[in-house]
Amino acid sequence: MSYSPSTQPNVTKPDWLSRIENMKVNRKDMNKLIMNYLVCEGFKEAAEKFEQEAGISSPLKLNTWGNRIKVIEAVQSGKMQEAITLINQLYPGLLDDDRDLYFHLQQLHLIELIKEDNIEEALVFAQAKLSEVGEGNPAILTELERTLALLAFEEPQKSPFADLLQTTHREKVSSELNAAILRFHNQPTITPKLYNLMKLIMWAQDELDRKKVKFPHMTDFGSATLEPPK
Repeated sequence: MSYSPSTQPNVTKPDWLSRIENMKVNRKDMNKLIMNYLVCEGFKEAAEKFEQEAGISSPLKLNTWGNRIKVIEAVQSGKMQEAITLINQLYPGLLDDDRDLYFHLQQLHLIELIKEDNIEEALVFAQAKLSEVGEGNPAILTELERTLALLAFEEPQKSPFADLLQTTHREKVSSELNAAILRFHNQPTITPKLYNLMKLIMWAQDELDRKKVKFPHMTDFGSATLEPPK
């Protein structure tokens, strides 16, 4: 559908809000979205309470959450070997099926050794555990080279590869692990569906802007704040 300059719609904020108010939202669907978010993000206590109050079942057995959180916390605390041991005990075969995740966990252990200035141990570990994983996989080999390059700097935190030392790098691997555990439990939705709804709103607004439609923009998703048409 296209609009000529003379027929460009102009929707006022009151009219826009009135149209939104007339849309009916199914409470059951809303509860499912909330539960999906709590499950994907690992908010166990909140999910248990919501399950009781809303009368909606979690798609993932809540008694399995403690194990998942225990493993993720081990990663976030830098205890990689403990995390790998727990994964092999609780989720047998997971790391055999996801070699990228296995490498990233071992890479984090190597990074911890470098941060602790255990240079010799780091080199031995890289040779024994990681060199074979990188064979035939250019992406993994590049990551391994970036990690080992930290050893060339007296102050690795000031090197071009300092991002590997940041907490955000651990969190990235934790998220990857969380997704893998959810898949292990046949939980298909890894990204919370609320994220997809937000992306849909952003896409719809971009499309309306592209078509020169004047309408109230949602500028703050947290509060659902609408700005009048400009």
